[in-house]
Amino acid sequence: MSRRPEPAQDQDPVREHLSPARALEIDPLIENPDTRIVVCCGSGGVGKTTTAAALGLRAAERGRKVVVLTIDPARRLAQSMGIDSLDNTPRRVKGIDDSAGGELHAMMLDMKRTFDEIVEAHADPERAAAILGNPFYQSLSAGFAGTQEYMAMEKLGQLRSRDEWDLIVVDTPPSRSALDFLDAPKRLGSFLDGKLIRVLLAPAKMGGRAGMKFLNVGMSMMTGALGKVLGGQLLRDVQTFVAAMDSMFGGFRTRADATYKLLQAPGTAFLVVAAPERDALREAAYFVERLAAEDMPLAGLVLNRVHGSGAGRLSAERALAAAENLEDSRIVDQPHGKAGLRNSPDTYGSSESPARNVTDGGSPATEDAEGAAPEDGPTESTEPTAPDGSRSVERLTAGLLRLHAERMQLLERERRTRDRFTALHPEVAMTEVAALPGDVHDLAGLRDIGERLAAGGTELPGTA
Repeated sequence: MSRRPEPAQDQDPVREHLSPARALEIDPLIENPDTRIVVCCGSGGVGKTTTAAALGLRAAERGRKVVVLTIDPARRLAQSMGIDSLDNTPRRVKGIDDSAGGELHAMMLDMKRTFDEIVEAHADPERAAAILGNPFYQSLSAGFAGTQEYMAMEKLGQLRSRDEWDLIVVDTPPSRSALDFLDAPKRLGSFLDGKLIRVLLAPAKMGGRAGMKFLNVGMSMMTGALGKVLGGQLLRDVQTFVAAMDSMFGGFRTRADATYKLLQAPGTAFLVVAAPERDALREAAYFVERLAAEDMPLAGLVLNRVHGSGAGRLSAERALAAAENLEDSRIVDQPHGKAGLRNSPDTYGSSESPARNVTDGGSPATEDAEGAAPEDGPTESTEPTAPDGSRSVERLTAGLLRLHAERMQLLERERRTRDRFTALHPEVAMTEVAALPGDVHDLAGLRDIGERLAAGGTELPGTA
């Protein structure tokens, strides 16, 4: 395999800086008073929660009144903001720099409590009590598929309607697909308009015995099948729940449609968060395409946990070659490298040794008084033996060189992965956030992430 030519000394051999045409500028985005909602989305484990918190902190310290809504059950956001716990009520974060007049609030979605609040707000007390006590409702509100995503949308709509905050930063749910957050309103509408709901509503709408006769005779086959699958008691619980919720279904649809339009509004900005890995960027590319198809305003891509190197001019190939020379000290001492060793009568590692040493003049070496060879036997080489301390330093240096080579190879893989994404989506602005040695656990760490977010669109930390 031919070796690629060495890069020029004034260039970064691994990762070039982002071009101005596709650099995402974070500060103008979060400082713009027209930006009212920022939605951080992406696949799981890419740093959405930390990114959302860092954006919220940075915006607050620039004078905006911000609330960060997280759906992350790990409670990392509360810990990093110095709050004992987060719940469905926004809590003010203390310790931020409020000299510019900004405020930072944080909250964590309580899915069941949000559902309860909707019921209590849109049903009379008697009907609300019947719904809240219904076994099927309790199961639905606690963990029915898609409920979390829909309740996140509901809470976003509630926060925006109060008009209390300048900026709402949303950390989308950690679901199998990053698209679930967008799909939730439509899925709910399909569920509420579905045939099953209409069948279950039929008895209540027809009323009394006529309704029961209709259900038992006209829909006997369907309800019989449902009874076998769900069980008779569960089917009755579902029917009671649907009948009690009937008056609220229209409100669900209306709010879902309103929130969906809110996400399409000019004051909303989507940030897709990804790691410089193939699977994460493939998901990010899919999300970018979906946002475009749904007319959602995409601000750009946050490429998180990007690695850098302070010694970028030392390529992986050169580092590995230097490590090999240090680990095999005989190579660097020979004018012709390994070839010189192979041509030498004193081959390294050979089981045979010459009978006598030869002096520089070519005559046999002087023997001792009795004519015997020295007590230690013939000397294998005229080169001086390196002290143990020197060899230890060489071994340590070789190990560091190999570690550097691995880092440079990682940087090269990340660069290729990023370039494949930008080749497919050259229109997407991007900022890169350098990887940190540890987790973020306080406001100082979030502030550091915010600075890296703001600077990453123009110059990568650690690669200049």
